[in-house]
Amino acid sequence: MNIEKFIQGLASASIEALYGKVGDELIQIQKTRKEFEGDYTLVVFPLLKTSRKSPEATATQIGEHMVSASPALSGFNVIKGFLNLTLDQKFWGERFSDIAGDEKFGLGAPTGRTIMVEYSSPNTNKPLHLGHIRNNLLGYSVASILKANGNNVIKANLVNDRGIHICKSMLAWKRFGNGETPESSGMKGDHLVGKYYVEFDKHYKSEIKQLTAQGISEEEAKQCAPVMLEAQEMLRKWEAKDPETIALWKMMNGWVYEGFDKTYKDLGISFDKVYYESQTYLLGKNIVEEGLEKGVFYRRDDGSVWIDLTADGLDEKLLLRSDGTSVYMTQDIGTAYQRFEQYNLDELIYVVGNEQNYHFQVLKLILKKLGYDWSDHIYHLSYGMVELPEGKMKSREGTVVDADDLMDAMVAEARQMSEELGKLEDCSEEEADAVSRMVGLGALKYFILKVDPKKTMLFDPRESIDFNGNTGPFIQYTHARIRSVLRKADEAGIDYSGKIDPTVNFVQDEIEIIKQLSDYPDIVRTAGETFSPSLIASYVYDLAKLYNGYYHDHPIIREENQVVRIMRLQLCQQVARMLKAGMGLLGIDVPERM
Repeated sequence: MNIEKFIQGLASASIEALYGKVGDELIQIQKTRKEFEGDYTLVVFPLLKTSRKSPEATATQIGEHMVSASPALSGFNVIKGFLNLTLDQKFWGERFSDIAGDEKFGLGAPTGRTIMVEYSSPNTNKPLHLGHIRNNLLGYSVASILKANGNNVIKANLVNDRGIHICKSMLAWKRFGNGETPESSGMKGDHLVGKYYVEFDKHYKSEIKQLTAQGISEEEAKQCAPVMLEAQEMLRKWEAKDPETIALWKMMNGWVYEGFDKTYKDLGISFDKVYYESQTYLLGKNIVEEGLEKGVFYRRDDGSVWIDLTADGLDEKLLLRSDGTSVYMTQDIGTAYQRFEQYNLDELIYVVGNEQNYHFQVLKLILKKLGYDWSDHIYHLSYGMVELPEGKMKSREGTVVDADDLMDAMVAEARQMSEELGKLEDCSEEEADAVSRMVGLGALKYFILKVDPKKTMLFDPRESIDFNGNTGPFIQYTHARIRSVLRKADEAGIDYSGKIDPTVNFVQDEIEIIKQLSDYPDIVRTAGETFSPSLIASYVYDLAKLYNGYYHDHPIIREENQVVRIMRLQLCQQVARMLKAGMGLLGIDVPERM
């Protein structure tokens, strides 16, 4: 039950009885501000035209009618045009019992809708980096939230495993690798292939420098540098399915996939379906031909195919090159069609950085012009860049922040800070390792996901592991603290199972926690509607903050009244449950002890 809607219903009935029916948009309910007495507030000002009374008189009349009409309300007070309503203790007892007794609390009923979320989309010429971390965390969390809302969710990854950038790594390994392998070097496969991508760039720049020294323009030097010409020849051989080139491509991509799999596993990320560009890049060519026949596209004198979007405020977009080869847009048209046909999707969400905003704007418009109504159900979840403070945890190349390096550094940082604060004193070495990994990765995930995806963010590793701020470790430690309380109760033989006594009196801090618990289903629903993990992050932080204040001010196990003690232990149990569920939607584990 949504409490605000419940109050709105009571208010609507009283207003209709007093003044006649009014629109729901005029009945505005909000939580009562902390400095005033009450639980929920009705804003009276929109009703004054109907009541034809002063704000105070209107609020008093509605309050008196509501309290007399509903046993759920125990009283009210009026502050100018605001009617502050207080809910009865029994109401809160019943509400809390409903939450505790509902095993699926917060989970939406099955919708019958199928949604695909595509994220990660790495290139197989280098390891995953910091940008991929934000992408993966966003995609995985959004998929989890949509699933919690009752949708059938398909988590998809499109691996960019072909093209000139892949051939650069292959060529550099062939020329300079001396047969080096992940086994012989001790390097992860994706790191090894990335090493040769950098090696290619080094030789390429050297050749450009030599050519420009001979008087050739830089632009011409870039095009005729021998190493680049050789890479382009390798791409032609790949497209012609040259056996030797294909064998090298498969071997090196295999190294990368093993490396990616380990990174995904360490990050706690998974996929239901993996697509490969080498298998999808030709998709869309037939659709482009059909578009030509319909007059949606046009062919230029050189044979290339374009669409003119200038009338829509955009530009002209290439669909097929003059030699008939496809471009990214062609592929995306084909894969979108394939996915909607294959899975009968209700929605397709692309988690891609904001530098591709224009690409997806064009993609949707082209699909619309081709007559595909499902183009309205494509959504680009655009996110900003994530940066680190200068000088912190740079990768081996000194240009990008390697995902594996960052995760290892986060775990090490978590171990050091946890030891400094005495959080691991009661842990075995094995438990300390597990907690350090959980806290380090939890800090990384929470710090990134608590920020609105659209914003560019600065990630400060040490700040993210603060046990006292708006951080993952603060919430994780709160969960561990609650589990410790419950273990002590179990060890003391305290039985806190069974239903809450409806006559128990809640203190205001307990009512605030029950309100927060009650909000969970609405937060999950709104986060699903807006693709916003940051809403979940804010929710679990607020709940943890409320609990810590409550824990500090009120006895739990030491409470002498048995009925109150049982209620407080059950309250602890439900807070831990919601913290674990909410953090789970962010892909974050919570420890049992710290």
